[in-house]
Amino acid sequence: MTAPIKRLFVFPLFFLCIACNDENQRQNTGNINSTKTEDNFLPSWNDTETTTKIIDFVEMTKESGGIPEADRIAVFDNDGTLWSEQPMYFQLYFAIDQVKAMADDHPEWKDEEPMKSVLAGDLESLKSQGLEGILKLVMTTHAGMSEMEFNQTVKQWADTATHPVTNLRYIDMVYQPMLELLDYFRANGIKTYIVSGGGVSFMRAWAPEVYGIPKEQIIGTTLKTEFVSDEEGQRVMRQPTIDFIDDKEGKPENINRIIGKKPLIAFGNSDGDLAMLQYCASRQGPSLPAYIHHTDSTREWAYDRDSHIGQFDKGLDEATEKNWLLIDMENDWNAIYPQK
Repeated sequence: MTAPIKRLFVFPLFFLCIACNDENQRQNTGNINSTKTEDNFLPSWNDTETTTKIIDFVEMTKESGGIPEADRIAVFDNDGTLWSEQPMYFQLYFAIDQVKAMADDHPEWKDEEPMKSVLAGDLESLKSQGLEGILKLVMTTHAGMSEMEFNQTVKQWADTATHPVTNLRYIDMVYQPMLELLDYFRANGIKTYIVSGGGVSFMRAWAPEVYGIPKEQIIGTTLKTEFVSDEEGQRVMRQPTIDFIDDKEGKPENINRIIGKKPLIAFGNSDGDLAMLQYCASRQGPSLPAYIHHTDSTREWAYDRDSHIGQFDKGLDEATEKNWLLIDMENDWNAIYPQK
């Protein structure tokens, strides 16, 4: 197995370790210290120094001699930054659910790993199969179909699938404060992009509707594809081979390749986002590198340095040392998920 593939799939392996021992359901209760922000720009953000810094930075971009609108670019990680990521990435839940949904057409899977373990609900056995098992699971459910077919499959799943801990739909576990921040940025001439380690086609199936970010502004990990033209028509087929992993150093590489300039603002939550925030901070002139710090064990999950999911260790040190914006989820947000 090549090094890039190992890098992509080592993380889901750790997630499976945690998924076998989940926590109690989180409650989206209000923060007792909540205060609405000035002018209600960000109603789910408490009136803290963090919120003031964000608003002051946005106002600065619009001042005379501020930031040209063409350079007002904000990039956001997705998992753990725009929606939850515990106890394992939601895209891996999708892969597991797809094996179950496809099982009737594949009776041989009852005796074929890793599908056998998935169908038996045996995550410990799946974990023991290592990277090879995870890779086979993902490729079985993500390749061998057209991009249109995959998009429809993911969208149907996103519309109905629910999280095993919260019982919320995965797409309802987006962060309400971040939805408000995306709207606030766009209302002030700041263009928003997603730059995530997740699959780009997976995100494009649901994220534009949920986040208001168009497909062409979503950047992520890609599989190789092939254009096919035959009696069935013209389509792009997904191949069982990794094309590009949009994680760690891959994030600034893809930003350069696709956007073509350093972002003014970058939001992440883990060490996997560190290179992207460093890239943002290295631009000439003002910049706003920012980290979401998962500190709320009641309404979401509290984790950082020792977590196998969204580990926040080197990034936390650098953010503290360089005085980057650290968003304390427990203290800075008075709500976590959208209220229905």
